[in-house]
Amino acid sequence: MNDREEARRRLVEILQHAYSGELAAAHAYRGHANSVNDPSEKQRIRQIEDEEWVHREEVGRILEALGGGPDPRRERKLLLIGKSIAAFCHVGGWFAPMWGAGKLERSNIVEYEDAAELAVASGHPEFVDCLLVMAEVEWEHEKFFREKAASHWLSRVLPVWAAPPPKETIREKRRSLSAVLAAGN
Repeated sequence: MNDREEARRRLVEILQHAYSGELAAAHAYRGHANSVNDPSEKQRIRQIEDEEWVHREEVGRILEALGGGPDPRRERKLLLIGKSIAAFCHVGGWFAPMWGAGKLERSNIVEYEDAAELAVASGHPEFVDCLLVMAEVEWEHEKFFREKAASHWLSRVLPVWAAPPPKETIREKRRSLSAVLAAGN
């Protein structure tokens, strides 16, 4: 297998994970939104849920274009996880869902950035912009949940993680990948 084929294989694998992860996240956020009392928090979490559904559609289109598709076992597993988290939100208090959501969103930023780099390496630069826009949206999600978790007294017991690099670094990555592509043409 050559480098380009290996990059494509890894890209499909990351996107399968992201596709199923977006399913779990959307279901979890539905339960999370229903469990909070503050109307502005409820509204923002519902908006985040909607954005996760959009990401799932976009990732699905990219997977299809690459000749891949969802991993059925991962789909079943993450659907169960998402629905379990949704139920937990009603009994787990306010802090745990905020902390957990932010921690997961932090890894999603990196996942989409990695996918963009693999898109270039696999000869599919047409997906870079979409993937990095999703990384930027995940950055906003992480910020919301990190700030909420950090505002709770329990964050002194279970500290929040370090903030990701500034959102502008994602745009810089887009510029640097575009420069690589331009130099290759």
